[in-house]
Amino acid sequence: MVPGICIVGCGGIGAAHAKRLKGRAKLWFHSRRKESAERLNTAISGEGVFDTYDEVISSKVDALVIATPPDSHAEQTVAALVAGKAVFVEKPMCLSRDEIDSISEAASDRTLLIGENYYYKPSLGLIRSWIDSDEIGQVRRAHIQKCMTQDTVDWRSGYGALLEGGIHFVALMQGLFGDVTGVDKASFPGRVVGKSERHACLKLSYGDVSAELEYAWDMPSLTKGVFQHSWIEGDHGRIVFESNGIYARLSGRHSRFRFPGFSDMMGYGAMFDDFLDCVQTGREPVSSFKNAKSDLETVFQAYELAGLMP
Repeated sequence: MVPGICIVGCGGIGAAHAKRLKGRAKLWFHSRRKESAERLNTAISGEGVFDTYDEVISSKVDALVIATPPDSHAEQTVAALVAGKAVFVEKPMCLSRDEIDSISEAASDRTLLIGENYYYKPSLGLIRSWIDSDEIGQVRRAHIQKCMTQDTVDWRSGYGALLEGGIHFVALMQGLFGDVTGVDKASFPGRVVGKSERHACLKLSYGDVSAELEYAWDMPSLTKGVFQHSWIEGDHGRIVFESNGIYARLSGRHSRFRFPGFSDMMGYGAMFDDFLDCVQTGREPVSSFKNAKSDLETVFQAYELAGLMP
């Protein structure tokens, strides 16, 4: 069966997702500005355009891809789940614990995949395999970083760097080390009162693993964040990897240098393979509600430690 999917939100992100799904699903479109939906429908040779969101969730489409700004995510996700649709919603899944609870109540046994592509990156799988095979012994410490200059002039300007971009690396760390057991320290250097933070420094615990995360939009980088390095240290060795996942080096029981894979380096292909399979089978996705809830809780606790949340 070829699923019917509606892309909700037809900006750059929605258009990119539509291209990945073209030829694999029957695609409809809905956007706040109808002309955006019509333009993307024409470009993709889609099935048509819905005028309202109510028309989308009352239609016969099997699933929705929600690519709207985050302040719409919870309401749209809940409505779609209650209507019996499978849902792919972009990260961050929502913006508060109350919204998490509302999504949890609606999700039940419905398919809900959060668009966190870092769970699908080949680099995560490679590094995880080295850890699981005891190449560096018991993991003790880690330092993950990506620092660059990034201007935010659209709706992203209303959200902090940690919530909008750093959450990718929170997800990466959960994929590598498991559930966070402590948000021990959080600081936001250079933050201007009344404006969203643009530089986050976190100290996190994952059981016996002590990890640091630094993510910034306010630090000059000639390579725009490429060729920065993160590391993981164990009792018997160390893994150093390019923070975007281009390559990784193992120095432990064995020595390895690997390029995990350029064809799907950012994991988008694997993420949509997972979503389409979940729509067909109803199984839980890799990037699940449980994982998204944990990632958001880490961000919320960091903001609370720094006094950035009520």
